[in-house]
Amino acid sequence: MACAASQGPAPDPVAVLRAHRAAVHAVAFHTPSNTLLSGDADGELKVWDLVKHRPVFSSRVHTPSAGVLGIGVSSALENKILSQGRDGTVKCWQLTDSSLSRQPILTIKSESYHFCKLAVAGHAAANDEPCEDDRGGVGQVLMAMAGNDTSKIEIWDIASGQSVQLLSPKDSSVGMCMSLHMTLQSERGDPCTVVAGYEDGSVLMWDTRHAAAPLLQTKQHKEPVLSLVLDRQGTGGISGSADGQLTFFSLSYTESLFTPKKKFEGQAGVGDVALRGDDKIVATAGWDHRVRIYDYRRRKPLAILKYHKEIVRSCFTFNTMNHVWHVSPMLLLNLGRVFLLHMFCKLSCAVVSFIPVSKSDLS
Repeated sequence: MACAASQGPAPDPVAVLRAHRAAVHAVAFHTPSNTLLSGDADGELKVWDLVKHRPVFSSRVHTPSAGVLGIGVSSALENKILSQGRDGTVKCWQLTDSSLSRQPILTIKSESYHFCKLAVAGHAAANDEPCEDDRGGVGQVLMAMAGNDTSKIEIWDIASGQSVQLLSPKDSSVGMCMSLHMTLQSERGDPCTVVAGYEDGSVLMWDTRHAAAPLLQTKQHKEPVLSLVLDRQGTGGISGSADGQLTFFSLSYTESLFTPKKKFEGQAGVGDVALRGDDKIVATAGWDHRVRIYDYRRRKPLAILKYHKEIVRSCFTFNTMNHVWHVSPMLLLNLGRVFLLHMFCKLSCAVVSFIPVSKSDLS
């Protein structure tokens, strides 16, 4: 592994999780049970004990032809999780005692093959404490996914199992929807904001209160937008594309304005991007076998992790150490580390790394 010159050497992984027999396509932390979920190309989903670094449950949740494309978790879902197959099927499972229910409690079918992972949103956080990637609390849970027409986005209410909205681009020439992010913002009257990256390099944003047309549309990339994430407030984010461009941007809802703030170019394709729950640290998955770490607020690179030998297509997520934000400043300095998990598909393994963070990052 390597790191930016000002940071010193990056640490080695503290654990390598090996059990999958096929390429790993999706991972997610389930905080209530303190477990890790991982899904592979053969449709197998595993539940991992994060203390023993061993799988405690495994089940074939999708067919081998569909595999597991995405996993959805949310604090609002409590002990339920979502699994997504590449055939457009999404299943909701009950997670009890680190094992899944024998049958899904809900199944949604879009009947279209695609590569766009689902997005889940709960209500926005009411305080400044770190929260999970859905940035939400207990309440309504909505899911976005590419629909039968893969340029359109279906919004589903998980509680009722009903499709509630269909979002369409003005022009189908944007191609397939390749990446999604959605969030509920209570301070704006609980609208749902949906941002999508498309095959032609366009980024579109909808306010679901006015879903007839996108709130904004911009083309900042020359190749498909493979990864997309918004910050907690929904006023900015990061997009990554197949041409290797990583764009930090801001959003203005009142002016329907997308403003690029900084672009990093000259890399290999950016298969995935993750933003830590406190909006301070970004990690990207690169086709050049690298995982890159950035300071989100300062928009500067922090480290390059070089553990992998093959393409890092996607599959990594953040999990902050339990309640580290509430201990004393001295403990924050000593325990100020990000629990970063990143996977790469060729070797079907998970790599758990502790990435040191400076004291100023924790303030």
